[in-house]
Amino acid sequence: MEPSNNETWLTLSEAAGLLDVHPTTLRRWANNGDIPVMVTPGGHRRFAASDLARFARERSALRNVNGFAGLWATKALARTRQDVSVHRHESWMAYFDEEGRSQTRLLGQQLMGLTLQYLSSESNEENSASILEEARRIGRLYARNCMARGLPLRMTLEASIFFRDSLIETALQLPETANIRPEANIRLLRRVNAILNAVHLAVADVYEHGGDVIPAVE
Repeated sequence: MEPSNNETWLTLSEAAGLLDVHPTTLRRWANNGDIPVMVTPGGHRRFAASDLARFARERSALRNVNGFAGLWATKALARTRQDVSVHRHESWMAYFDEEGRSQTRLLGQQLMGLTLQYLSSESNEENSASILEEARRIGRLYARNCMARGLPLRMTLEASIFFRDSLIETALQLPETANIRPEANIRLLRRVNAILNAVHLAVADVYEHGGDVIPAVE
């Protein structure tokens, strides 16, 4: 992760204090790829204030969604990390260097946080619409990242479907692993599908227009 002149960077202890967790916990999150981290030439960890703010919002969203949605999110995150480890030799993964993987991982984390917000905003149509637009923005950024590395549309969609399958399969298994009413799980699946559909359509738009639909700065 490259440092930015416009970013505020915090030490491990400062960042842990900001998130109100023990430094060991934050170190584990960073090692798992849950939060971006920059390592200085001297081997010290630095955390961007903007990444910490985003991570705090996602944790807050996870606490605020109702029980079964929070359970889904926890299981989905664990399954995604496991699936990435098992399928790390997929052909599309070979296109990504460390920077590309870091960018894609960050977009995935942003999308998960956005999905949690979407699940908790079911009764607020205006907020739901703005969240779907943000999902489209993430889809455009993801497509641009893939195009820059020479991925054809098919492989780009394979990678996004890989992520989608982890989220959907986790939801499908919830009634088997938790006491969840089928109708509640159906509502969750519909909301998850809606936000992932927005991402996939945005990806297709970018490839169809050769990247022209992406603003110069996002």
